Amino acid sequence: MTECPVQEASAELPTAIAPATAGDGASSELLLTLPAQAPSALLYWLPAMGVAARHYLPLAQALAARGIAVALHEWRGIGSSNRRAGRHSDWGYRELLQLDLPAGLAAARERCPGLPCAIGGHSLGGQLGSLYTGLHPQDFEALVLVASGSPYWRRFRRGALIGAAYALAPVLAGLVGHLPGRRLGFGGNEARGVIADWARSGRTGRYAAAGLPDDLESAMARVRLPILALRLRDDWLGPQASLDWLLAKMPQARPARAVLDPDELGVPADHFAWMKQPAAVAAAIADGLAQVQRRDRVQAAS
Repeated sequence: MTECPVQEASAELPTAIAPATAGDGASSELLLTLPAQAPSALLYWLPAMGVAARHYLPLAQALAARGIAVALHEWRGIGSSNRRAGRHSDWGYRELLQLDLPAGLAAARERCPGLPCAIGGHSLGGQLGSLYTGLHPQDFEALVLVASGSPYWRRFRRGALIGAAYALAPVLAGLVGHLPGRRLGFGGNEARGVIADWARSGRTGRYAAAGLPDDLESAMARVRLPILALRLRDDWLGPQASLDWLLAKMPQARPARAVLDPDELGVPADHFAWMKQPAAVAAAIADGLAQVQRRDRVQAAS
């Protein structure tokens, strides 16, 4: 039986704030939304690049209404984080994977011990969730991807333009001290190291993190978890070919795919519109996690 605290039923379920502090002192606020009744699972959610955790509260509310506790991770440098990218403050995928994610997950599990835990994410969050799952394959029951996929330039229409952006972004970040995403209209103000690691995967189609000794590609190839991959029909930032490239890195996993269209969503089926009206996405995630749990029970009984 889970010891996760249960909230009183209300039209809008309250969200708790839990501090998450990494080993190097970087800290942020983990947002935890709990169901009115005992939760069936915990979903640890990773935002897209430059998106603050609070923007996923509608998704967390919709999932909590379906019995799933949701912990919203905050990326270093964004939202409640005590760090901001700059010439004298830099980090990359290594810090996100080795320091920040373990701290956030520990805070979530302390609040909700004993619950089966899935990890999921939107866009870059789905990619980093896939990388973290490869490094810690025994920690999760499932992986959830929403509007996610590899950034490899060859998997996109107008790929040459995207490839040029991958070449220019690290140069601009080096000149300014960070990528000024707010001014560019893409992501947040991102650290040079994050942009270098992201752009490398976009140019080469392979994942690596500067300063991280692990072979991320080999780690992903060992993932055997169920994967729920949701794509938005008209999402040019997350096309089918991009998702295919990411899933191909986890050939032993068990992916279930779905494509959501505007009629199902009630909003345009693009990269971000679903966040304000996430009922269809939440329903698909909840149904997918319920199927995983049913399958696990059958396997345990056999």
